[in-house]
Amino acid sequence: MIDKPDLDHLRQWIGRTSEASDVVTAQLVRGLRATLFMDIGDPKAGDASPFTTHWCLGQPVFPMAELGPDGHPARGGFLPPVPLPRRMWAGGELEILEALRVGDEVTRVSRISDVTMKTGSTGVLCFVSVDHTITTPRGIAIRERQDIVYRDVSPAPAAPAKAPAPPPVAQHRETHMADSVLLFRYSALTFNGHRIHYDREYVTKVEGYPGLIFHGPMQAAFMVEFGAKLNGGKPPKKFGYRGVQPLFEGSEFSINANKTDAGMDLWTANSAGQPTMKANAVW
Repeated sequence: MIDKPDLDHLRQWIGRTSEASDVVTAQLVRGLRATLFMDIGDPKAGDASPFTTHWCLGQPVFPMAELGPDGHPARGGFLPPVPLPRRMWAGGELEILEALRVGDEVTRVSRISDVTMKTGSTGVLCFVSVDHTITTPRGIAIRERQDIVYRDVSPAPAAPAKAPAPPPVAQHRETHMADSVLLFRYSALTFNGHRIHYDREYVTKVEGYPGLIFHGPMQAAFMVEFGAKLNGGKPPKKFGYRGVQPLFEGSEFSINANKTDAGMDLWTANSAGQPTMKANAVW
């Protein structure tokens, strides 16, 4: 068990900024389209990329000697040094103004906007919110808030098992297989070294999960593209999403949508139909 983090110390990171630049290449677009089960095509300069391509761009690069045991960079630097060992992408919100295009030079400016703490069923949780602004030579393309959650490995006492709620019924649904190759491809595209996505021995023996864990941003990417496909190819102007439980590799998963008066409710679900990430989109 790890001591409760010093929230006052961690909140000193609020306001810190970071900037990174990268270029949208045709090869990146081909790889991301293939990973998201889209038509790969033959992207040329000026062609639109998938709407969450920015998650593949300008990722931090650290020497191997500076990585922590989970495959992430050692704590500190831009992100606050939260001492809790488990780190997950909990959710966030996207405001999509324009698709990134092949050949675009893209700049991301990031700012730590908040650090909070609460106690949940699994113990102490520390949330770090990061605001991002993604620009191209044409101006701002995406505004984003990203929520990262940290928690301890030590499990809380098991609560009595509850019967899951009946799976929600979807107006629109598509299914795919969550296998280890899919997880590896997305890790490679995003230069994500987090071992929970590819190292089965680590994720089961060290972090105590039953299998490899599906990336939160990949689930969000699937929902953004699915929603756009159902709306004539137009991305949502705003897309808010949050993880509700892990999605593990080795079984079928689904992407689901119900149109509403305000826009669309979307969710990913495991093979039992139980939601793993929920989202609301507005056009």
